[in-house]
Amino acid sequence: MQKKIVVLTGAGMSADSGIRTFRDADGLWEGHDVMEVASPYGFARNPHLVLDFYNQRRKQLLEVAPNPGHKMLVELEQYFNVTIITQNVDDLHERAGSSHILHLHGELLKVRSTGDETIVLNWKKDLIHGEKCPKGYQLRPHIVWFGEEVPLLSEAAQITVTADILIIIGTSMQVYPAAGLLNYARQGTPIYFIDPKPSINASDFENLTIIQSTAAKGVPTLVKDLIHKEF
Repeated sequence: MQKKIVVLTGAGMSADSGIRTFRDADGLWEGHDVMEVASPYGFARNPHLVLDFYNQRRKQLLEVAPNPGHKMLVELEQYFNVTIITQNVDDLHERAGSSHILHLHGELLKVRSTGDETIVLNWKKDLIHGEKCPKGYQLRPHIVWFGEEVPLLSEAAQITVTADILIIIGTSMQVYPAAGLLNYARQGTPIYFIDPKPSINASDFENLTIIQSTAAKGVPTLVKDLIHKEF
């Protein structure tokens, strides 16, 4: 029976593909305070600004491609039962070919109804103020904004509990509630942390291995090592 690997990915996973994160610029996201463009308050105050902001992010996403880190996680599926829990809203894991992906913070290439959250539509073009769902409600980005609940957090916790091996890539694991997922790993579970500027120490957790590297370089190295160990 295949071992279960759970992979937690954050902004650093996609940084090597050219997708930037607001945390690289003193809390400003493309020149905006995050609360202006990534909160229910910001959307109510200036929907045109918020929609334009995500339209630009969507265009950028369609211009980039999966990096070697994304691709090597697909390779891992040949030898292990792999589930990816990502904080990223891009579709680079999907485009690389990974099979089991849970998006904690929503998906940039989807929109949903402001009046009925069960109405979710695939969306690759610009979203304009005034475009509505079939029930007549304004559409919004299918993104978990600051101040909103993370609806898939419980499912993510249940998946993390099943991990035989836990891999963390490109996330500080200091932003809650996602950071709390570490606490659901069973005692003694091997944990691998890949980040060019790791925010935790090897002594912080039992069986923690730190790989100080970018995702594009660190993931291929780790995957080859895990496959070699297993076989």
